[in-house]
Amino acid sequence: MNIAVCVKRVPDTATTIRIAPDGRDIERDGIKYVLSPYDEFAIEAALQLVEAAGAGQVTLVSHGPAAAAESLRAGLALGAHRAVLLKGEPGMDGWATAQALAAELSEIEAALVLFGVKAVDDDQQQVGPMVAELLGRPCATSVAAMDVADGVVSCRRAVEGGREVVEMDLPAVATVTKGRYEPRFASLRGIMMARRRPLVERAAAGFASELAVESLSTPPLRPPGRVVGEGPGAAAELVRLLREEAKVL
Repeated sequence: MNIAVCVKRVPDTATTIRIAPDGRDIERDGIKYVLSPYDEFAIEAALQLVEAAGAGQVTLVSHGPAAAAESLRAGLALGAHRAVLLKGEPGMDGWATAQALAAELSEIEAALVLFGVKAVDDDQQQVGPMVAELLGRPCATSVAAMDVADGVVSCRRAVEGGREVVEMDLPAVATVTKGRYEPRFASLRGIMMARRRPLVERAAAGFASELAVESLSTPPLRPPGRVVGEGPGAAAELVRLLREEAKVL
């Protein structure tokens, strides 16, 4: 079973983000980049499915700058078999990114294309479904677990009040969230093997972005807390403030 996993290079979630002087981007110098954490769930899902099938390979696909090769090597160290880097500078326009990925994926024989449910930098959650539409494949989002049998992928999604099961004929697309797939650690052997596994770099198909960032700003500081009283007697005052000042009741 061949599976493609689309991954993204993002700033480490522990990195302090600073807005650039032009107010339209972030300061890139000194930032540590990693694979988006949700993409690691997708890689783990792909590895487990291929291992269960007993044959096949996992191909990583990423659209990003040349430095994104380092993140792809990290994915190869986890056990992926090959990687493709579509060199370019993706922006906030998920549609342009989806078109570049779909152009590559249409040339890859993969029964299943996986994404992390979202990238932790822009949180858009849209590229996966867009790629599915461009490829003409069914898509399930926020999948916590999946199984493949007889040309059908059965996806389990956590929904309010229960669990939903979605079955799709292959080929298909799914976005993966936290659930069954706890990302494995790269072994020393895996790190060494990653250096020898194929990583193809080529220019991404060019698609004009239709979205421009006008400005970025940091969230406003939270106001200081207030002590409205002590003990049970403070409850009435708290309710009054929530109703009259905060207007949440």
